[in-house]
Amino acid sequence: MKYVRHLQTRLKKHFSTYKQALVLLGARQIGKTTLLKHVFPQADYLLVDNERTRAVLESYDIHTYKQVLGQTKELIIDEAHLLSNPGRAAKIIYDQIPNIKLIITGSSALRIKNKSSESLAGRKIDYLLYPLTFSEYLAQKEIESTLNKRIFDQIIAPTQKQYLFSPRELLDHVLIFGQYPEVLNLTQPAEYLLNLADSVIYKDILELDLIDNRAKAKELLKLLAFQIGNLVNYSDLANRLKIDRRTVTRYIEIFEQSFILYRLYPFALKGRDEIGKMPKIYFYDLGLRNALIGDFSSLESRTDTGALFENFIINEVTKINQYYRLGYKLNFWRLKSGTEVDFVFSKKDEIIAVETKLSNRPINYLFKKRYPQAKMRLVTLENFY
Repeated sequence: MKYVRHLQTRLKKHFSTYKQALVLLGARQIGKTTLLKHVFPQADYLLVDNERTRAVLESYDIHTYKQVLGQTKELIIDEAHLLSNPGRAAKIIYDQIPNIKLIITGSSALRIKNKSSESLAGRKIDYLLYPLTFSEYLAQKEIESTLNKRIFDQIIAPTQKQYLFSPRELLDHVLIFGQYPEVLNLTQPAEYLLNLADSVIYKDILELDLIDNRAKAKELLKLLAFQIGNLVNYSDLANRLKIDRRTVTRYIEIFEQSFILYRLYPFALKGRDEIGKMPKIYFYDLGLRNALIGDFSSLESRTDTGALFENFIINEVTKINQYYRLGYKLNFWRLKSGTEVDFVFSKKDEIIAVETKLSNRPINYLFKKRYPQAKMRLVTLENFY
């Protein structure tokens, strides 16, 4: 199996561009350690999950650090979120061992960002690793030889291309089992994903001690998994769960900062009938989402195939936009009447409105009437790649 990730090139160039520490964030089991060991094969490696390693780093003593690190030129501190104060440890190493190339990973944005934001201000550059893109999935399975950003490019400037494989058939597997790297190695990935949903993601969240009602948090996450691509009504969720609205909002923020899901906000430049502040919810990985609702059935028997495909396309656009620093702003558009466009991405004077459909159907052109400069795109199961 061939190992390639879009982020490799940027990470390799990091220390030729910056002196700051490299901080790689992302969900558990997303492949952060594997990626860093490919990019920095000579680096010394400290896993904080090891008790001895953690004890050394939590001494917060420069003499202890220098004794352990010796002549280390590159240092990876893996799972730094497990330290009581990761920012303090990183700051001591960064400030007092100036020639070291410091690389840090964390699977929880909250621990890394909240506890290290003050002490590492100006001393770090953050990178975010997502589940595999469709192109990484194809390259690692050796179906294609190189990486591309074709799904994104197809939206910007559609072209026709012939393949020796069926993107559509491979997509079926991705929509059901998602794009965690480990899924590539498994003939029956459902059990792995159920375990991931039941234990691993909650481990990060619960370690933070920011959720006071675990049962309600799990229930909320499951409710959100059922309504991907729908507007999030915080008050309605609060009523259904019998908790207050502020708790719902806070829990969703925790899920978002733990790389489980994200919110997409409305696009509005004209007219009071353009819907206000309510966001939509999408999951970073569809396999994890399907595990949360306990449904790995085939696409033919599902009622949520359209929602899965929409979530998949917006995920792909999000990943490529971030990895290649393309600078597009992503939103959705909806009128109070219910008329909507799945998502809009914009940059300066460029506006592209995208609708995802399972088959070739008419596009809603009300958006085009309101924004005549916009390009309209229809993405289907047949033309997405």
